[in-house]
Amino acid sequence: MHDSHMHIRDWPEDERPREKLLSRGAPALSDAELLAIFIGCGPRGQSAVDLGRQLLSECGGLRGLLDRPSGELAKLRGLGPARACALVAALELGTRHLGQQLQRGEALADPDQAGAYFARKLRPLPHEVFACLFLDTRHRVLAYEELFRGTLDGSEVHPREVARRCLAHNAAAVIFGHNHPSGNPEASAADRAVTARLKQALALVEVRVLDHFIVGDGDPTSMARRGWL
Repeated sequence: MHDSHMHIRDWPEDERPREKLLSRGAPALSDAELLAIFIGCGPRGQSAVDLGRQLLSECGGLRGLLDRPSGELAKLRGLGPARACALVAALELGTRHLGQQLQRGEALADPDQAGAYFARKLRPLPHEVFACLFLDTRHRVLAYEELFRGTLDGSEVHPREVARRCLAHNAAAVIFGHNHPSGNPEASAADRAVTARLKQALALVEVRVLDHFIVGDGDPTSMARRGWL
C-alpha cells in the first residue's frame, strides 16, 4: 500500500493512474483516478487522486461534478479554467463518439449502446425529456429526436406525433428514452402505461417498439429487459 499523500510519481508504477490505464485499461481506474489524469497534480501535500476523491465527495459523486456548467467547474478548488475545459471537452467527445457509432449505417447489435447514448444525451438535463431513436428494418439508426418535454404522466406524450415522426423517417422500429432528473432510474406506473399506449398506437403503422430506457443515476433501466414490452 502506498501513502495517499505521496506524490503520484513516487507511487509504485502499476498504481499510477496513467500507467494503470495504459497497462490495464480505463475501466480498471476508479472515478477519482480518472479525474486525477485531468487534474495532473494536487495542491501541496495532496495527490491528484486525493483531490479527485475530495471533489467527488463535495459534489455528490461523478454526476454531481460533471453535470455542472464549465463556468462552475472552473471555480472548484484544484480545477480552474483549463482543466474544466478539458473535462467538458472529454464528455462531449464521448457523446459524439457514441453518436457516430449509432450513425455509421451499421445495425444496432447491442441494446446497451442505445442506453448509453440516451444516458449521455439526457442525464445532464434538469428537466424531463422524452427522446426517440428511429431505426430501419435492419435496426440501423435513421435519426435521434427529443420529442417531448415535461413530466411523463401521459399528458405530454402524444402517440399521434410519435407516429407522424416515424412515418416521416420511414422507421420500422423505435427505441425510446427519457430521464428522471431525480436520479431514480426505476420506471414508474405512468412510464409503463405511456409505453404500452405508444406500443399499441405504433403497431397500427407497423412500427415496433424495441425498448424504452429510463435514465437516472447509474445504468439506465431497460423496460424490455424487465419484461414490460
